[in-house]
Amino acid sequence: MVLYEEIAFYEMNAWLKMVKKNPSIINRMAKGLQHKINEIIPGKIHQAITYAIEKMVKGVLFGSSYINTKIVEQIPFEGRELKIKNKIKWYQRTASVEGAVTGAGGILMGMVDFPAFLAIKMKMLFEVASMYGYDVKDFRERIYILYVFQLAFCSQQKRRELIGLLENWSSYKENLPDSGDNFDWRSFQLEYRDYMDLAKLAQLIPVIGAGVGAIANWQLTDHLGKTAIQCYRLRYFEKKKELS
Repeated sequence: MVLYEEIAFYEMNAWLKMVKKNPSIINRMAKGLQHKINEIIPGKIHQAITYAIEKMVKGVLFGSSYINTKIVEQIPFEGRELKIKNKIKWYQRTASVEGAVTGAGGILMGMVDFPAFLAIKMKMLFEVASMYGYDVKDFRERIYILYVFQLAFCSQQKRRELIGLLENWSSYKENLPDSGDNFDWRSFQLEYRDYMDLAKLAQLIPVIGAGVGAIANWQLTDHLGKTAIQCYRLRYFEKKKELS
């Protein structure tokens, strides 16, 4: 194994240990705080988020708006990941600008931010999957993308459940249908909303919303990108192990 792959393998295992940790007291307190925040946020905001997430999930599963990327040529793993990291940086900049623009408008523009930011993050995941060499037209690959997204934006307890599934994806995907709406988007959107509330609530406040939106979108996109890289490293090293 070359040096870069050794470093990537070490980073992946360190990340796995973090993901598998038991929920801390702080995690549990944050979860309770999130429920209280949910009660404060206007019902129209909740409805807009729920609608946006449902449409996004169904669009990922059945739509064609995300599948315009090309699988890159055969290049070394290090070069491939360099391209992927640069692509994630581009999406970070795009998401940050979008967050600043919508954050400047307060609550009304905040309702626009959720579907727009969702679209940016999903487009990024499709690009990342394709650049790792996976066919995003494959229904099962789309399911994997949704699980990567959920892993990034869910509670620690849920992460511990999901990581076991992703570590055994080769066997799990064999039981998935070629098509069909069997994804639990309701649980998906509740976890996502709970995770996002703390990071995005201040974006709805006029005046400071622009700055908060820019920073929050940058950091959340970075977190999603790093999560995606580790998830696809899992598959890369699993495949390499099978071939050795």
